[in-house]
Amino acid sequence: MFYIDHSSFVQILAAFLFCIGLLIVIFRRNLIVMLMGVELLLNAANLSLIGFSHHFSMIDGQIQAFFVITLAAAESAIGLSILVNLYRHIGSINTSDTQLMKG
Repeated sequence: MFYIDHSSFVQILAAFLFCIGLLIVIFRRNLIVMLMGVELLLNAANLSLIGFSHHFSMIDGQIQAFFVITLAAAESAIGLSILVNLYRHIGSINTSDTQLMKG
């Protein structure tokens, strides 16, 4: 039987969440779902930072995770405002419809 310690499990979980978020961003065409995928990527990075911080008994990873959370909040606010403006002008939030805005 093989044993996975707590630190390795957290990193495997973070990698799994990161892969799911990356697949969402690559294959989905709805911009709201893509923003949720980016949030999943950032949360996976936070989980990895906090896991390493706990494993090495240092607070640096937790401080960096706090800044990533701040960045994610700003990204959500700006991204949703862009989506609302895009929906007002085009009437859709699919990435295939935004090709019309090329100039």
